[in-house]
Amino acid sequence: MSNFETIKLDKGLYTASKGFTAALEEIDPSENYKGTALEGLDAFERQLKRFDIKIHGAASDSVEKFFQTTDSAALFPEYIARAVRKGLEEADLLPYIVATKTNINGLDYRTITSVPTADEKELKETAEGTAIPETVVHTQENLVKLKKRGRMLVASYEAIRFQRLDLFTVTLRQIGAYIARTQLKDAVDVLINGDGNSNPAPTADLAGASVTYADLVDFWNSFDPYALNTLIAAPDMAAAILKLQEMRDAAAGLTFHGDGKPVTPLGANLLKSSAVPAGKIIGLDKTCALEQVSAGGILTEYDKLIDRQLERAAISQISGFAKIYTDASRVLA
Repeated sequence: MSNFETIKLDKGLYTASKGFTAALEEIDPSENYKGTALEGLDAFERQLKRFDIKIHGAASDSVEKFFQTTDSAALFPEYIARAVRKGLEEADLLPYIVATKTNINGLDYRTITSVPTADEKELKETAEGTAIPETVVHTQENLVKLKKRGRMLVASYEAIRFQRLDLFTVTLRQIGAYIARTQLKDAVDVLINGDGNSNPAPTADLAGASVTYADLVDFWNSFDPYALNTLIAAPDMAAAILKLQEMRDAAAGLTFHGDGKPVTPLGANLLKSSAVPAGKIIGLDKTCALEQVSAGGILTEYDKLIDRQLERAAISQISGFAKIYTDASRVLA
C-alpha cells in the first residue's frame, strides 16, 4: 500500500496536463485503499486527512491551517478549485442543453457538422445493386470560439487567515455560480445566433403579443424529425407559459405547488434563464443541438495561492460552444 503520509507535495503536481488530483492519484492510487478506513476518499481527500484539515461543518478549520507546512500549502489551490467547481455545478443549466462535452488540450478546435436535407433524413428502401443514401459529415469552416471566463480573488492573506473554511467555501462557490451563468449566456448566444458558421437558429413568430398554447403546439410541430425536449425561456416568457390555461389544470397545479417544479409544456423540460433575451423562447433537441468545448477545468493561479499572494489571484475556465445540427434548435419570439 502507498503511504499517503510520506508523499512530497509541491507545485509540480499542478503543471501536469492531467491536473493536480489525477497526478496525485498516480502516485497514491485509491484502489490501494479498498477495504480500509480510507476507502471512498480520493488522493486529495486523503491529504486533507493527513494534515487534519477540516473544510466542512461548524468545526471546520481556518484558512491558515493549509499553511502550517509547505506540503499542506500545496493543497490550497486544489481546495479552491473544488469549491468553485461545486458552485459551478450547483448553478449549471448546461447539462440540460448540451448534447456532448469535448475536452481539448489546446485553444484551437474545429468541430464537425452534418446538414441533411429532408430527403436524406429518411432511410428509404435500397434496391439490390443501387447506391446506399449518404449522410455527409464535414468539419466546420470556422474554429470554435473559446472564451476565458472567471473572477479575480482579491483578498490579503491577513484578511482571511482566521476565517473558517466552511464560510470561505460559500464565497468560492459563488464564484463558480458566476462562471456558470456567464457560460450559459455564451451557450444561449450560440443557439440563437450561431457559432460563426452561418448557422443561426430558425425563428418562428408569435401569433400575438404573447405566447399562446397554439404557438407552443406549432413550435413543437416544427421540430420534426427532431424532438422538442427542452425549452429555455426568458423570465417573462416562462411566466407567460405557466399562466396559460392549459398549464393550469389540476394535475399541473398539484405538481407545481407540491415540489416547485413547473409543468413540462408538451413534454419538454422548461428552464427559466435571464440569459435568454426578453420575449424569446429557445427550443431544442437536447440530444443533438449543442456541443460544449473546454480547455481544461477550473484554472487557478497556484503559484500565488501557495505563496499566500492572494491579492488578484485569477480563477477561471476556458470553454466555448458549437452547433451540431442547426435545425435541432429554434427560437420562438
